[in-house]
Amino acid sequence: MVARVSTVAFQGVDGVPVDVQVMVAPGKVGMQIVGLPDKAVAESRERVQAALHASGLSLPAKRVTVNLAPADLPKEGSHFDLPIALGLMAALGAIPADALQDYVVIGELNLDGTIALVAGALPAAVAANAMGKGLICPADSGSEAAWAGADIDILAPRSLIALANHFRGTQVLSRPEPVVRALPKNVPDLADIKGQESAKRALEVAAAGGHNLLMVGPPGSGKSMLAARLPSILPPLSAAELLEVSMIHSIAGQLSGGKLSDTRPFRTPHHSATMAALVGGGLRAKPGEASIAHHGILFLDELPEFSPQVLDALRQPLETGDCIIARANHRVTYPARFQLVAAMNPCRCGMAGEPGHSCARGPRCASDYQARISGPLMDRIDIRIDVPSVSATDLIRPRPAEASAEIARRVATARERQRIRFEEAGMPDIYLNARASTSLIEKLAEPDPGGLQLLRDAAEKFRFSARGYHRVLKVARTLADLDGSDKLGRIHLAEAISYRIPAERQMAAA
Repeated sequence: MVARVSTVAFQGVDGVPVDVQVMVAPGKVGMQIVGLPDKAVAESRERVQAALHASGLSLPAKRVTVNLAPADLPKEGSHFDLPIALGLMAALGAIPADALQDYVVIGELNLDGTIALVAGALPAAVAANAMGKGLICPADSGSEAAWAGADIDILAPRSLIALANHFRGTQVLSRPEPVVRALPKNVPDLADIKGQESAKRALEVAAAGGHNLLMVGPPGSGKSMLAARLPSILPPLSAAELLEVSMIHSIAGQLSGGKLSDTRPFRTPHHSATMAALVGGGLRAKPGEASIAHHGILFLDELPEFSPQVLDALRQPLETGDCIIARANHRVTYPARFQLVAAMNPCRCGMAGEPGHSCARGPRCASDYQARISGPLMDRIDIRIDVPSVSATDLIRPRPAEASAEIARRVATARERQRIRFEEAGMPDIYLNARASTSLIEKLAEPDPGGLQLLRDAAEKFRFSARGYHRVLKVARTLADLDGSDKLGRIHLAEAISYRIPAERQMAAA
């Protein structure tokens, strides 16, 4: 007799159906697992045997063969433990053979028979729902899986014994409830920033249109403080965005206790991060920081200190919104529509351009430092601002500053205008100016005659690239949305060009 249990193998954020086939037959005593298992799957043999023994079930002196079909699909991870154990229990008659046919099963086994937390419960639940089945998962993953839908049948036992008792009818497992992560207290607020009014304005524009932002200034000018407060003016994740973000975090093992949050991700990798850590990869092609920041912010502090090769790996995700990890045996795509926010010093000593300071290396100190950032990457940054040192007047007698809540309301209003405009244009999947195609932004951001002449003169003088030209239009469109204007005026284009000029100078230095 062959017992069958359904499970999934993860390819990106998708769960691919896998059929676990268990056969107990006469022959040499032992357990053999076939079907391209990795080391973690192969080691499940020992965990399954120990867990069954701890649960009071002895294996017969027969040959046990476990086949993971399709056999040509690589199987990775420890979540195959539970389906293998349940298939073996069904083959031995410990649980009814037909009890498992309506479920997809994932879970890792401890040696004492308890079921441990695994990554990927939410994508597995979504895949199970698509197959018209329920899900059996660890108790600690139940609240995460419950977000896949209210109509999906979910069993979240703590041990093999609890699950066996449920199928026998001696114990009833209740359906887990989705859990929301509590919002953190004392969230950084823009009202804490003294001075830097122009930087706050640029931060508001970047938040309203989803534009990439680079802040350049000496140490202690407040660049990191400004970036840390950007999430406080962004709207919460929509239901569709929440599901996308949570599925990536689930695969990456980033959902603590299975609790979801509608707060946008804010990732701050160290400048020693490798290419695999930033864009994804490694042995199991896991998502990187760029994908974990999907629909949120990727903040790179001390930008030139990152490896140039690592930074250039971000060029494709910034353009396409996807991180594609290609390997010899498979290809994985992770969504990565993040907003890049970066900060850097103007030179290695950090004081170039400051009044009263002269560097021993002269202008070369700044040019060599800024040259670590390639021109193509700089071309993809919409807004570049200088963040000067805060004056003593701002520190001693600061002016009243706007709170994040007030700015967030203006950002939400501007984003709603964009959503309605793109929906009327037949593009409901686009809701930010930064994500609009070149042909679409030319239609939706047509300048008036005065603005067109200004843009033409600036493009010729500063030699804007085609990408730079269209990104100026996108930023100008966002500025008009913040003003509540349907028309793109000269004043909007002038401000958008002012955000672009420092970037063009830096590209020339590079």
